[in-house]
Amino acid sequence: MKGYNRLEQIMDYLKSHNLVTVDQLVAATGASPATVRRDLVKLDEEGVVSRTHGGVTLNRFLPSQPTTLEKMQRSQQEKYFIASAAAKMVNANDAVVLDAGTTTMELARQLTHLPLRVITSDLHIALFLSEFKQIEVTIIGGRIDDSSQSCIGEHGRRLLRHICPDIAFVSCNGWDWEKGVTAPTEEKAGIKQDIMMNARRRVLLADSSKYGLWSLFHVARLPAFTDIVTDAGLEAHCARQLEGEGVPLVLADATSARGTV
Repeated sequence: MKGYNRLEQIMDYLKSHNLVTVDQLVAATGASPATVRRDLVKLDEEGVVSRTHGGVTLNRFLPSQPTTLEKMQRSQQEKYFIASAAAKMVNANDAVVLDAGTTTMELARQLTHLPLRVITSDLHIALFLSEFKQIEVTIIGGRIDDSSQSCIGEHGRRLLRHICPDIAFVSCNGWDWEKGVTAPTEEKAGIKQDIMMNARRRVLLADSSKYGLWSLFHVARLPAFTDIVTDAGLEAHCARQLEGEGVPLVLADATSARGTV
């Protein structure tokens, strides 16, 4: 097999697995362990992969935030399942903070039957929920981030630091056991930290395709959340690691979505 084709096979396998071993790549490509190791050294030198004690993973650093339109087209079914499971955590008359994002937008769609007080940084969520008279909507205000159409800056952070909600739902572009939840800008990271600060219950909503991804600015370690809701596509060894570290994990699928209003 030509090296070019073998490298493509390795890359395709890595894209569908968060962490792989040399033995797994040998089985996937049919190449010898020595050949696979040489390929991995080459990819490591090019900055494409990261080699760790446990195996190898794609270098999954996110330098910038996808736009809302780009995010809307990704993992749509998974986001619906996650939002359905998260909606069951909300009770009538709760004060709820919704971070900006397409998963939290899906969650907002599943909360319209409840009387609530909702605080959000997301313009789309605020406008959508303002149509429902039993929901009191507060938008945090401040400068608008054009990639996500959400509020950023100190004005909104001051409001968030002075509220004590029942439950806060945080979205992210990347989450990882080692690096936690991260954000591509300092302003985004600060907003997420303040959303979590005084909430009685802090829930991370993150689909499994984002696991192992990270950006420059740290938001929080995973144990800082009282709940993490992801989809059932999370690899079993990742779920075992999180649960073994005491992280409360919900793996949402079609079953968990049944009965959601």
